[in-house]
Amino acid sequence: MPGGEALIAVLDAVAREATLFAALWFVVGGLDDLLVDLIYLLRRLRGGREALPALEGPVPPGRIVVFVPAWREADVIGAMLRAALARFAHPDYRIYVGTYPNDPETIAAVIEVALTDDRVRLVIGPRPGGTTKADCLNTLWRALLRDEAAEGFTASAVALHDAEDVVHPLELRVYAHGLARHAAVQLPVLPLAHPGSRFFAGHYLDEFAESHGRGLVVRQTVGAALPFAGVGCAIRRDLLGRLAAMRDGAPFDATSLTEDYELGLALAAMGSPARLLRIAEAPGGVPVAVRAYFPRTLDAAVRQKARWMIGIALAGWDRTGWGGWRQIGDNWMRMRDRRATLEIPVLALAYLSILLWGLSFGAHLLARTPSPAQSAAMQALLWANLALLGWRLAVRAAFVGRAYGRVEALWSVPRVLSSNAVALLAARRALFDYIRMLAGAPPRWDKTAHEFPDLAPGRPA
Repeated sequence: MPGGEALIAVLDAVAREATLFAALWFVVGGLDDLLVDLIYLLRRLRGGREALPALEGPVPPGRIVVFVPAWREADVIGAMLRAALARFAHPDYRIYVGTYPNDPETIAAVIEVALTDDRVRLVIGPRPGGTTKADCLNTLWRALLRDEAAEGFTASAVALHDAEDVVHPLELRVYAHGLARHAAVQLPVLPLAHPGSRFFAGHYLDEFAESHGRGLVVRQTVGAALPFAGVGCAIRRDLLGRLAAMRDGAPFDATSLTEDYELGLALAAMGSPARLLRIAEAPGGVPVAVRAYFPRTLDAAVRQKARWMIGIALAGWDRTGWGGWRQIGDNWMRMRDRRATLEIPVLALAYLSILLWGLSFGAHLLARTPSPAQSAAMQALLWANLALLGWRLAVRAAFVGRAYGRVEALWSVPRVLSSNAVALLAARRALFDYIRMLAGAPPRWDKTAHEFPDLAPGRPA
């Protein structure tokens, strides 16, 4: 066989094997997603909705404390605090903002608000920043303990927020009612559509609409632990105190990059799982949810997703392990959380196979030889992949449309490409960062620059 024909044959074989491997894995993942969809649909058809607390009437008593860790957040923290103070419809709350001694700009922005409202408490940590977010939260916890001892009060709950969050006016009221029945609660998180970043900021709309509209619901249905989203969540003060007592006085694990995810699993292991509360702000209205701008550039999105990937799928796997052998639903969901370790290489291989088939077609065209025909089994596998992909896009569009309307639902289809691009680049960054951690590098708060929306009258968030 001439050399050129041999090279073409090798190219055909590599393209075929790469396609087969990727297609098999995509079918497995697609069927896994399909099972989640079926459980969600069955739950809806059977009317399996949890009885949610009514928001009318008096608010259950108790002071709710809001923790806001802030490292280099001078651009947003002032606007966030003013918006929260103007919006929160609750008679008794206090906002604790954690800062660092080497971040004078953020400290000054917090002081400016704190001087006008004593419900804002500035806390400056003992160590220069940035450490981990969990370390900053532990600093806030110790400040709360000091204030409780000095002022003679005990908080009823601790809520978590980030410095760029747009809080909902009814949020604390929902916490107060929800924590009367549950040890911890999580509200939906709905990213804001960024006018200047349809694809990179926009892909967060798609992921959170599906995750918090379907994924977390199914987690509860199968009895799996509910991880926190890091914002829009609240824990009863006594439960957080119990967790702190088990961890040498620090309820948040300072060595974790995704303390929110691990906190939800830890509470479930204590027999006090969190619950998702999807409560409409008015009959037929949008849910009480936390909103915020997410990263709008490729680099920022990659850095954020890399941190999540390390904390959940890489280091998190080592740290949290698996549930008991009887906890089938919980282990299934943990497996789904860690699928990225397998999905990303497969996704890269799938894109490579497309490139290889393009080269193969070009080579056969130049050689004037027919392209190889695919076997019946390969064709069936590819058609199955196409059907599962179509279903996946339709389901995602349905949830995005429910949360954001028809226009964003349509955009969710092409945004799959930007979502895949971010995931591929984040996986590469996460792998190298994780290797550095294994070599002894301390975890660090690899934060991104944040934006806060214009909340002028007539421009609701």
